[in-house]
Amino acid sequence: MEEARARARVRAGDTIRASDRVQATPEALEVIERLAARNGPLVFLQSGGCCDGSSPVCVRAGELLLGPGDELVGAVGPAAFYVDHDQDVRWGRPTYHIDVAQGAGDTFSLEGREDLHFVLVA
Repeated sequence: MEEARARARVRAGDTIRASDRVQATPEALEVIERLAARNGPLVFLQSGGCCDGSSPVCVRAGELLLGPGDELVGAVGPAAFYVDHDQDVRWGRPTYHIDVAQGAGDTFSLEGREDLHFVLVA
């Protein structure tokens, strides 16, 4: 169990820093900061289409295992942002713009408890 938790954490050598490829609206950043204060370190995983379509999923660091293809593309506020490498390439290595909308999504993302869900915006 501890080995699984260790693998789910930000990988050794991953440098978490703001990136031009990951941005968020002020409203989304406010929610992320509030979630981090309440839950501790967070990680975003960009969904590939399951659950709530292609919504970014925000979880406590260590709750989900990162897959071998998951790639750190930056950070949003205090949270690392990962996306599957192949998906990122298929999408043309975009800039990920995160916003927040009313109503809980169909995922287990932390903001759902506040009747909100994160979305990608153009």
